[in-house]
Amino acid sequence: MTSGLLEDASFNQSPTFGDVDLFAADRPLADAASRLGLDARALSACGRDYGSAETLDLGRVANENPPKLRTMDGKGNRLDLVEFHPAYHALMAKSIGHGIHASAHDGSEPQGPLASRAVRLYLATQAESGHLCPITMTHACVGALRAEPALLEKWRPKIQSRSYDSRPLPWWEKTGVTLGMGMTERQGGTDVRANISQAVGHGDHVEITGHKWFMSAPMCDAFLVLAQAPKESAGGGLTCYLMPRYRPDGGQNNLRFQRLKDKLGNKSNASSEVEFHAAYAERVGAEGAGVRTIIEMVNLTRLDCAIASAGQMRIALSQALHHIRNRSVFQRRLADQPAMRAVAADLALELEAQVALVFRLTHAADCAASDPRDSTYARLLTPAVKFLVCKSTPQVVYESLECLGGNGYTEDLPMARYYREAPLNAIWEGSGNVMALDVLRAAGRHPEAAMDTLSRLVRTASQAFTVAPLAQALERTLKSADAERRARFLCEGLARIAALAALVEANSPFATLYGETRLGAGHFAQFGTADLGTAEVQLMDRALAA
Repeated sequence: MTSGLLEDASFNQSPTFGDVDLFAADRPLADAASRLGLDARALSACGRDYGSAETLDLGRVANENPPKLRTMDGKGNRLDLVEFHPAYHALMAKSIGHGIHASAHDGSEPQGPLASRAVRLYLATQAESGHLCPITMTHACVGALRAEPALLEKWRPKIQSRSYDSRPLPWWEKTGVTLGMGMTERQGGTDVRANISQAVGHGDHVEITGHKWFMSAPMCDAFLVLAQAPKESAGGGLTCYLMPRYRPDGGQNNLRFQRLKDKLGNKSNASSEVEFHAAYAERVGAEGAGVRTIIEMVNLTRLDCAIASAGQMRIALSQALHHIRNRSVFQRRLADQPAMRAVAADLALELEAQVALVFRLTHAADCAASDPRDSTYARLLTPAVKFLVCKSTPQVVYESLECLGGNGYTEDLPMARYYREAPLNAIWEGSGNVMALDVLRAAGRHPEAAMDTLSRLVRTASQAFTVAPLAQALERTLKSADAERRARFLCEGLARIAALAALVEANSPFATLYGETRLGAGHFAQFGTADLGTAEVQLMDRALAA
């Protein structure tokens, strides 16, 4: 009898989450794609690919088998190779096959190239986040390489290839390449102008000696790096360079990897410390214009941080909704328990707004070249949106984890991995204070355009909820001597108004609810404290189709 009892496999446990169309089951995402005129059929195929049980399990395996650095072989010869598990390579091949590394630049997306790619990045993140570091950097590096057209044209065919080639070979012998970046040094961190790596001119190239404290994805085929140009040259100063893994003669370039970082999460992705010993590199952009050269790249990576964080929130909430719909407590499904429903619906409302906001920003980035207002929107809102979305992710993921109770805290399920990953994007490509200060800088450089953007956001948002008092407080603070100290207040306030405006533009039935619960006077900090009334079930069903 005991044996028969134990053979009952259900035991009121929710089934494994998998074989889900992550696009079609996500109504906020599908609605955003529809508004932007994107190809729903192709995106649904992508959603089924990343939502398959097989792909989701690749994410687990890649993180349980992190990369290893081999600096030398048994005879003492330099290798400087990072070995990855086949699961990581499978994910890389999948995401490059879907074009997430290059489709925004190669003309393959006739409608909203940044937005269409953003949907696929959002979907891919839900399967596994770490492998997307080199994918994102390859996409973003094209923005910087435009400053050196001849160099970009030389590399373009390999960058745009949909073939993933992990072999350690000179880039011109490979079927496809990935690009990384190394900006920060141990003495300066975010203050890249304090970099001490030095470039010495050798005709058509330079040789760089120095180090980088954080260089992710060290097995990329080339890296954008910042170094000080020779002082005796016409320009001098901090300059951007492209440093390949192999020199033009086919010999290994002088990059010496010191160690891989032991990170809180992001285990599948290698992040390294590296030294350069007269390493070959080619200049990108004008001498002394290193920061200006990389700025478009930085804007693209920051946008990706927001997109990916929204995807991380979505997969965590999907796991939670799947669980509470399939587990019963006290003779009722968890999803029917009023307290649990209040939490899940509140999380869904947050994600509803942030998806609308992220794709409104992506659309602005798509249109920035032809529309001055969208250009200002993208410039002002990119750091603000990254601030809000990325900083919301740990709390949303944690509350989703808690919906699974003790199961959520075990390493046998993916929630613990999601939780460790959740803080990352808020730190990479500029932490919270950096984002807040960048909003101040953007407003200070173009004050009239910034005020016009805020006014338009307020007019739109006020159709659902009165935000004028908050907007007035933001404007007073921005013009005060206290602006830098209150930078985070300014940044989050701007992003919250923009999120409400994005919901209004999307004709969302939840716009007023978002305004009342996020911008109203009685808003508490914890999810589940908001009174969402009869909207609870609808919000949950939109987040993950029942």
